[in-house]
Amino acid sequence: MRKFVDLHLCPSVQDLDQATRMITKCSELGYGVVGIPLPPNVGQEKFRQLQDICNSVKLDFVTRVDLFPKTPSELLYDLRRLRRKFEVISVACASKPVARQAAKDRRVDLLSFSATDLRRRFFDYAEAELSSKALSSLEIDVAPLLSLTGVARIRLLSRLRKELAITKRFNMPVTVSSGATNEYLMRSPHDYAALTALFDMPLSSALPCLSENPFGIVKRNREKLSPNYVAPGVRVVRRKTLVSSRKKTIP
Repeated sequence: MRKFVDLHLCPSVQDLDQATRMITKCSELGYGVVGIPLPPNVGQEKFRQLQDICNSVKLDFVTRVDLFPKTPSELLYDLRRLRRKFEVISVACASKPVARQAAKDRRVDLLSFSATDLRRRFFDYAEAELSSKALSSLEIDVAPLLSLTGVARIRLLSRLRKELAITKRFNMPVTVSSGATNEYLMRSPHDYAALTALFDMPLSSALPCLSENPFGIVKRNREKLSPNYVAPGVRVVRRKTLVSSRKKTIP
């Protein structure tokens, strides 16, 4: 049975009532895994609160951080500091140098671009080629398609069609997320899959973008964060306990 994933549910982590409502609705809509962006300096108490809410509705909680670097060097600093703390890292690519660095860095899971300022959507052939080698995914949030109207929505759809054609050319994975900031922007996985037809994504391609693709990111990173992980393809399958024996001294 297919497990649906929303890697970008965006309640206010400071408003636990709203977070509870949105997480509960996420479960009711048919998702099995949910990723919630957390502050880089999130405390253990807040993490446990969100974990408990997800457990209560049988949702697999994924820790995620969204980075907004202004320069490539700032991105590299953030990745060194945070990669071992979160299961999913997304980078908001607000400039061409940041987009290029994020696309080629294997520590980046998701590339995110502005849905409202299309001049700052720097995704092109170069990013797609680099990302296809680094295993990062282009993330498309569906919530803006529901909230935008008129010309803004038309232009976003046109840009998404072009970007989707680029990802196909380089076999780059795509992740479809909600990006919902309130309950009114939340839809079921099949509703989101149907909406992707607006930018020419067939249903057979859309469903994996809501299930296998994002879950693959989570699974891969959980393996890397495991104490048994050594390197890609190398795992510790059994640990031997070394017992040290003291040498007896002859009086």
